[in-house]
Amino acid sequence: MPHGEDRIREALSKKSEIGSDIDIDAYESNKDAEVIDDLNSAPEDIRTDMINVGISSDDTGKAGTFMFIGNSLSHCSNKVQEGLEMITTQEALAKYDWAKDYIWNAVKPDKDKYTAKTYLEDSDGYFIWVKPGYHIKDPVQTCMLIRKKKSVQNVHNIIIVDEGASLELLTGCTTDTHANDALHIGVSEIYVKKNASVTFSMIHNWGKDTAVRPRTAAILEEGASYVNNYVILEPVGTLQSNPVAYLNGRGATCKFNTICVAQKGSDIDSGGVVVLNAPDTTAEIMSRSITKGGRMIARGRLVGNADGAKAHLECRSIVLEDGGLTLAIPELESTVADVEMTHEAAVGKIARDQIEYLMSRGLTEDDAVSMIVRGFLVGGIRGLPEHLEREINETIEKANLGN
Repeated sequence: MPHGEDRIREALSKKSEIGSDIDIDAYESNKDAEVIDDLNSAPEDIRTDMINVGISSDDTGKAGTFMFIGNSLSHCSNKVQEGLEMITTQEALAKYDWAKDYIWNAVKPDKDKYTAKTYLEDSDGYFIWVKPGYHIKDPVQTCMLIRKKKSVQNVHNIIIVDEGASLELLTGCTTDTHANDALHIGVSEIYVKKNASVTFSMIHNWGKDTAVRPRTAAILEEGASYVNNYVILEPVGTLQSNPVAYLNGRGATCKFNTICVAQKGSDIDSGGVVVLNAPDTTAEIMSRSITKGGRMIARGRLVGNADGAKAHLECRSIVLEDGGLTLAIPELESTVADVEMTHEAAVGKIARDQIEYLMSRGLTEDDAVSMIVRGFLVGGIRGLPEHLEREINETIEKANLGN
């Protein structure tokens, strides 16, 4: 096989470089198809799961919707049609000879046991292609849902935004309440062509025993723009995510925004890596996290490999409760002299005088803390899509972070 099957099979025992290890053999693959033609007529519990991660069942204001339940396609609707292709990854490989050039190119199959499993099982996923020059006005939404206990969801997604095109993608990932103990592996490869732009936003709402291992990478050409927004506020068992963006074309720009709350019992290791391989590229990594007794590691890594590269990394965390861990790990690396890269990191608590001031204005202590938390998580990150900021604010309210 083109990637060396023996080497990839050996990678099935290869632990991730960071994050806690997971026994993937403890979970079974679930390929039972659960087809939903009309999301409005979906079972109430599924619609509730969707709403909890910002996915609407009526498609209002959306260009299209993908839903995977377990490892099978459950729903696909394309309201735009012209200029937007929405099919499964396996369908794309059968339909387009050139599609093979976009699979296992941004993410290597022998990276670790999770990518190796995805490769060896020919895992399916969504394939989204925006054709040259098309600007998709409304977001495309995708939902990854696990409904079976002790199962593994193993998907491989391909996103191609062609030259001069644009796309906003909103992804909601969640486990059903009775499928709390499960494993999610999601490989996503994103290709942003010359002068194209992509905003890729993820809201995760997993169970308190769910293990989550996304593997995401983006390749940017000249003048391309990529924004990656990641949000998790509810409890999760263990999550390890460290997406990578390769800025391979002159003037390409990238931004990673991460908003995390480590609830008690949660083990979160999140981050982002940007490799600036071309002249005059720019990048920004912004992380806002809160520890409520859980373990929170916030990583960021910038690699400058070309003249004129400019980048900034910022990790800030608030400790709300004792007993957990917060750790910021900023890294800067350069192989050339003409780069400008900076970083900031801060860990602290909410100042008592801020709480008392808001209480003097009539707020309860819990409401005051919630307001400060909301401002810290959302207000510190510029340029979030309005609808995403609204979803984050609603999720913060549900999370009841003031208590």
